[in-house]
Amino acid sequence: MKIIRSGELLFAIAAVMMAGVFASGIRSADKTAGNGQRTFAFTYAVQVPASKDDLGKSRLWIPLPQSDEHQSIQKLSIESAVKHQEGKDGEYGNAYAEFSPTAAQAASGYDVTLKFEVTRREFTKNLDSAKAPAKNVALPRNEALLRRYLEPDKMVPLNARIAELAKEQTEGAKEPMERARRIYDYVASTMHYDKSGEGWGRGDEMWACDSKRGNCTDFHSVLIGMMRSSGIPARFEIGVPLPAGKIEGDIPGYHCWAEFYLEGVGWVPVDASEASKNPAKRDYFFGAVDADRVMFTYGRDIRLSAEQKGEPLNFFIYPYAETNGQAVIGLKTHFAFRDIAPSATAAAR
Repeated sequence: MKIIRSGELLFAIAAVMMAGVFASGIRSADKTAGNGQRTFAFTYAVQVPASKDDLGKSRLWIPLPQSDEHQSIQKLSIESAVKHQEGKDGEYGNAYAEFSPTAAQAASGYDVTLKFEVTRREFTKNLDSAKAPAKNVALPRNEALLRRYLEPDKMVPLNARIAELAKEQTEGAKEPMERARRIYDYVASTMHYDKSGEGWGRGDEMWACDSKRGNCTDFHSVLIGMMRSSGIPARFEIGVPLPAGKIEGDIPGYHCWAEFYLEGVGWVPVDASEASKNPAKRDYFFGAVDADRVMFTYGRDIRLSAEQKGEPLNFFIYPYAETNGQAVIGLKTHFAFRDIAPSATAAAR
């Protein structure tokens, strides 16, 4: 009879456990599906209209994407006749370019074009580490910021109503991961992706709770509010989506998703609005986001540089401009992309 050593037994048990994980639809950290990586050129163009107040002090801010473990930004360039400087907001560390037009430039209007190349990687989290804490888990940037992700935003209040909804949906769930999954399933199955009428798109948690519809901002406002009310830090992420079936073209708008944080597991990505649109991928989007996107900024209620005189921004993906402390109306934005062929990418390295 063959004697099985303890190390061999543990390895065998681990193999069985991992097989069960894959069978259940939970993705491991090194598992990819479909487009595991995508490299493309991106253009972000802004047209600032002529200012009637040509003697006023004007500023323009546009977000700048940053490299991290999920995306690599290269060849970033900013084209404009207006001088600018780069900075980061003081709370979340989001990067931006701040433009300071002369009175003549503001009076006549001006253009800004941001160009860059990005390799975006599918982000999948090994959720089995919730049972056995993983080694080398990325820690939050600082404890203060992690605490911030437990606090309310202007349009994501942590009031009695959202707390009661979170408690109702997570009743009986003992572990944070189970509570998070219950919340995600509730949002993905109860809300409907619907951009008709008015009210949607602001990320107004109470409006979204009542209407049970909206776009990605509305979905994730409810999800983040419920997570935070359950004691789970959660953060808002916003960027631009890429169509899966095209290699180039214009992009009409933004896309957002969320991440929640568990000790010993790290940040876990979720995309409840995409799960609602495609129920067959509900398991996938709990713990994974695909490579068909580029991320620009984190957070809500964003205050940029000291030059910003208006209210904090609800979120920061579109350009924001002020003249004499008043928001400029009529900015025009155009997003476009072009996939870079793998052979061209390899030749450039």
